[in-house]
Amino acid sequence: MAEIGEGEEVKLLGVWFSPFVSRVKWALKMKGIQYEYLEDDLANKSPLLLQSNPFYRKVPVLLHHAKPIAESIIILEYIDQIWRSNPILPPEPHQRALARFWAKFAEDKFTEVVRRVLLVDGEEKKRAEKEAQEALAVLEGELKSKGSKFFGGEAIGLVDLVMGWIAIWLEPIEQVSGAKVFDPEKFPSLKAWMEAFVELPLIQDCSPSKASLVPALQQVRDIALARSKKAH
Repeated sequence: MAEIGEGEEVKLLGVWFSPFVSRVKWALKMKGIQYEYLEDDLANKSPLLLQSNPFYRKVPVLLHHAKPIAESIIILEYIDQIWRSNPILPPEPHQRALARFWAKFAEDKFTEVVRRVLLVDGEEKKRAEKEAQEALAVLEGELKSKGSKFFGGEAIGLVDLVMGWIAIWLEPIEQVSGAKVFDPEKFPSLKAWMEAFVELPLIQDCSPSKASLVPALQQVRDIALARSKKAH
């Protein structure tokens, strides 16, 4: 593992069950960067979190030389710019632009939609489930057209890190919400990609188990639905 340079300090504020935090853990592990992990409590947010991310008040936050960087995809790009080994983004400008496009597509059209699947119910959940399946069909086509093991080629890159949560979190989310988003027969390329992703040692070392996620996600869903009922 790479050593932190003299006077260099890297800290990560997170919660263990957050897929957004795991993205950053994967990137730091991929780069061989030593860091201090600080577990926060979203029900009682620490002064350090509130000071480091006062506008959104959420994790992850990376602290480098005590300077905070928020939002997981921004953190991934920052890590890639600071530590050049094992690049996350390709060197060629057009390929870098494409990677950013697909990362944004995955985030906007799939991740945020699956978040709704977890947090809502009824017709809204059904609509979100359908939107998520439509986004998966697009991502399946993109991965199939690449003809490579990962979105980043033969090694993982930005899109793989952004989408990697699917391989671990999606099944527990389906279990908790009662929705069915992923069909391995409809999305064989994504199925193979998910299997290859979770087999990587760096992913296994920095990810929670599916079984541990179920009660945590159930609590998140219960709180969201209770708040929705109060609002109505």
